[in-house]
Amino acid sequence: MDCDVVVVGAGIVGSACARTLARAGLSVTVVDRGAAAGGTTAHGEGNLLVSDKRPGAELDIAQYSARLWRELSVELADELGPGFPSLEFEEKGGLVVATEERGAGPLLELAESQRQAGARVRVLTASEALRLEPELTPSAVAAVHYPEDGQVQPVIAAEALLASARRAGARILPHTEVTGPVLTESGELTGVQSTAGTIRAPHVVVAAGPWSARVASSLGATIPVVPRRGMVLVTTRMRHRIFRKVYDADYVGAVGSNGSELQTSSVIESTASGTVLIGSSRQMIGFDDRLRVNVLEELALKATQLFPFLRMASVMRVYGGFRPFTPDHLPLIGPDAMVPGLWHANGHEGAGIGLAPATAEILGALIRRESPAVAAAPYLPGRPALASVGGVR
Repeated sequence: MDCDVVVVGAGIVGSACARTLARAGLSVTVVDRGAAAGGTTAHGEGNLLVSDKRPGAELDIAQYSARLWRELSVELADELGPGFPSLEFEEKGGLVVATEERGAGPLLELAESQRQAGARVRVLTASEALRLEPELTPSAVAAVHYPEDGQVQPVIAAEALLASARRAGARILPHTEVTGPVLTESGELTGVQSTAGTIRAPHVVVAAGPWSARVASSLGATIPVVPRRGMVLVTTRMRHRIFRKVYDADYVGAVGSNGSELQTSSVIESTASGTVLIGSSRQMIGFDDRLRVNVLEELALKATQLFPFLRMASVMRVYGGFRPFTPDHLPLIGPDAMVPGLWHANGHEGAGIGLAPATAEILGALIRRESPAVAAAPYLPGRPALASVGGVR
């Protein structure tokens, strides 16, 4: 079978790329070794965050993607009709809280730098924070409101993007594993070997989340993407008592850390169904998915420090997943540095849901040899920041 582009990975990033490319008139085949949206996307909270992004390349792509999500939520609803489940898109806003003086200074400094870079930021007094979140601990010493933060239901959003891609002509091959490259005599990549047969295409996009390094290796490339484990608690349903995404000031530091040790910070939000999601943990333990009770204990303790009423809440389940981590905390978007015909759309760590539309637009523009709306240089796989850590060859 022949096409213009093979996308490896049917999570939310791969689905967004497939939709953008197919709607641009390219013939697209999406392959995934499992079911669509069955990997990291199925284990995400659906965060669309601006608040945890530092000024520069992180914040630029996050704000661009936030604008795209507003457009997508309307476009997909109109295209797929009322019979398709709601994406549960909500610009609920985010509230970042410091419960100790040592965290207040860095939080306010970051907020000011984001404001100067164009983010919508509002520093709150304690009474203002309590008006937004009446159940918040009264011991908060600093709080910042980010009205651009939002949320979607990640699996439904990925399925919607994939459905739209299919309507534009994309072919979806679930339960199909890439087994190797198809090469020209000169060694240029021109497709993939798979369990469904040979798929020839001048462009191969690796969008396999934390498994992207394995896929890239099978195609002759090396990228510095490794899994970073996280766990989440889910409460039973209750009346809505938390109205925004609320997290403690330690979260931004955990996101930006390169440490392999366990890091936890309180990240709490309600869902449309009435459950409360409680995270967040980060740990470099490979693809080890065993339950770790000590991690859950830390998450529960920190959650009750932000919202004391949660001490009486019941947890109905827990789950974990793997984020695709890169050393400089920026995704890989663009052509491989060494393998012609190979493209990357991976390495988003915990921001893949939020950054999926922007990733697709940047990648699509590069494949079509056009200029993307956001400069691509900071996200290119061959960027100097990655070469300096020896992660790309």
